[in-house]
Amino acid sequence: MSVDSTTEVQTEKPADGVTLTGGAAEKVRSLLAQEGRDDLALRIAVQPGGCSGLRYQLFFDERSLDGDEIRDFDGVNVVVDRMSLPYLHGATIDFVDTIEKQGFTIDNPMATGSCACGDSFH
Repeated sequence: MSVDSTTEVQTEKPADGVTLTGGAAEKVRSLLAQEGRDDLALRIAVQPGGCSGLRYQLFFDERSLDGDEIRDFDGVNVVVDRMSLPYLHGATIDFVDTIEKQGFTIDNPMATGSCACGDSFH
């Protein structure tokens, strides 16, 4: 059996199925470097709100809460609180930079629908 040396193998288990792409990890590292901080993690949470009932929150956090799942993605710590874990299982966080859109995107197979504006889900 041969192994392609250009293939990246993710050895760290994602935070309850949450995956941070290489592009998103690179953007997070860049933002942290701009802030001059290396003690922050990217926290991903699900909060009540929006047209469809739930919305995503992505922010830098220095706190560690009871029940948090913390995983490392190429030097970027991703934190998910225990209440958000069931809503984010299998989700992939990416960063896109195109003419049409720039920002983080979340592909979440647990979301059964979203509002027309795309800011919330259920």
